[in-house]
Amino acid sequence: MPTTDTSALVDDLARNIRDLIVSGEIAAGTPLRQADLAERFGTSRTPVREALRQLQAGGLIEIYPHRGAVVRIPTPWEVREAYEVRAELEALAARRAATRLSSDDIDRMREHNDKLFELTRAAARDGAEPSRSQILDEANEHALHPTILAAADNARLQSVLDGVQASLPKNVPGLLLLENASHREENHREHTRIIDALATHDADEAGRLMRDHVIAAGEQVARWYERRSSSLMTR
Repeated sequence: MPTTDTSALVDDLARNIRDLIVSGEIAAGTPLRQADLAERFGTSRTPVREALRQLQAGGLIEIYPHRGAVVRIPTPWEVREAYEVRAELEALAARRAATRLSSDDIDRMREHNDKLFELTRAAARDGAEPSRSQILDEANEHALHPTILAAADNARLQSVLDGVQASLPKNVPGLLLLENASHREENHREHTRIIDALATHDADEAGRLMRDHVIAAGEQVARWYERRSSSLMTR
């Protein structure tokens, strides 16, 4: 196989494995067995090995002698740093969006905020496992954050924020909404306050509220990883 074809295959494998990790389908702390990945993607172990080395260089996995590859668990300080940067970027997006969002946008954000709250509350109460994927989709795709970022209308801002968010799995914020009732309620209240500020075109207030909201969310995520690390260490 030509070198360019081999490089393209390795890049594709690295991207596919990265997507599985960032989406949460492969959880933090999970071993990555070359044979399993080769079978999953219909290839040999050699390109899988190279793809894993690429992901190790990016800090997404660790490769240990005699143990193989394992998905890294982000440290609390890494999470807090990422959310500190994200908070400033999302505050900028909120300030820009405050004068650009339509009344229909505001209504849709209110609708999705309430829907997310009700879905997570119902799942926590009933343990309705089939609804978990729907809840995580709502948390990741339909909450107010993507709407605000789209309304901010700044491609560079979008690109930088995408890079920050790609450094951490996307499923943890949704899991927290399922697991933590007080966080779920506070998340809904904070979203409502942000939407209210956007509805009145108060850019400074929307930016301040968004910054505080993202910092608070980051602290919850950091603590989640602290608990995750502790539970793995005691096994």
